[in-house]
Order: sequence, then C-alpha cells, then structure tokens
Amino acid sequence: MRLRILSIMVLLAGLLSGCGYNTFQTGDEAIKSAWSEVLNQYQRRADLVPNLVATVQGYASHEKEVLTQVTQARAQVGSIQATPELVNDPEAFAKFQQAQAGLSSALSRLLVVAENYPQLKADAAFRDLQAQLEGTENRITVARNRYIKSVESYNVAVRTFPNNLTAMIFGYTVKPNFSVENEKAISTAPRVDFGKPAPASPAAAGKPAPAPGY
Repeated sequence: MRLRILSIMVLLAGLLSGCGYNTFQTGDEAIKSAWSEVLNQYQRRADLVPNLVATVQGYASHEKEVLTQVTQARAQVGSIQATPELVNDPEAFAKFQQAQAGLSSALSRLLVVAENYPQLKADAAFRDLQAQLEGTENRITVARNRYIKSVESYNVAVRTFPNNLTAMIFGYTVKPNFSVENEKAISTAPRVDFGKPAPASPAAAGKPAPAPGY
C-alpha cells in the first residue's frame, strides 16, 4: 500500500514538473527577489531627497515651487505601501509606478534649476548628493531591468501550453510590469553637466544673488 502511494506521489510530482509547476515557483521567487531590489534602490533615492532639497534651499530659497514639487512627490511615493503583494495588483502597481515617475520628473527639474546657481554647483555637499543621486538612478535602472526580465519570463510561462493548464488549475496569472511609452528616457539618470556654461544667474541678470543658508 505504501509503495502504491509513493508511486502515485512520484507520478504526480513528475506531472506537475512537466506542466510548469516548478517553473512557476522558481519564477515567482525570482520576481520577489528582483522586486525587493527595486524597492531598495527607490528607497535609497527617497532618502536622499530631504538633504538635497535642504542644500538647494540654502542657495535658492525663492525657488519655492520646484522645492515644493519635489517634497510633495516624495510624500506621494511614501504614501504607497510597496508590499510584496503589490506586484500582483495591476492597479496598485500602476499607482506605484506613477508616483515614482513623478519623483523622477521633480528631481530632474530641481537639478535643472541648480544650473542657475554657480555657488550651489560649487558646494561640496550638493555635488556629493548629486553624484549619489545619479548613481542611485543608475542602480534603479539596473534593478528595474532585472525585474522586467523576471516578469516577462514568468508571464510567458503562464500563457504558453501546457504550462497555462497548470496556471489555470492553481490560479497563477500574469503579473504587472513596468510599461511606459519611453522606458529608456524615464530610466535615464538625472544629469547636470557642470562643465558647460550655466544660464545667467540672478546676479548676472541684475538681481542680488541669494545668500547661502549656511
């Protein structure tokens, strides 16, 4: 009797393996790992924002609109609970992606504004923060690409025969993925070329230059 039960279990294990069950388990773990790294790098970027805003404010406090936009964009990112289950909810995933894209856009505008302030660009703290931000954006791109490939592989397994039969039986469905009209553009790290001549500063335009905050 025991031998018969063992034989049935071995047969079932073989059938499940041949129909993609193990593929789904492996793919799901790969997605979780890739997603964890995406969140890690996005959090690293969010942690840089307060110091970056404070440093820019010290030289350009009147650029209130841009500074406020960055602060609000970071708050929006922080309001989303980026749990592991989020990758199974297309609507929640889209909101997460939209919030991160909003922060990327706000940070890009902030760095463009910084071009108008030579004293700010020369500040060691700002230059260090800008370098950290650029490096983090590059790591975000790598992490996103890894996640995209993991999800693509998993989704193909869910949709193709005979794995799709196993997917229907166990309730496996396709997972949402990063999808924008211009993935390459949105994934490009914000960059300021300090070697190029900056636009006219407030002082050059006949206005008093803002005093450093420290």
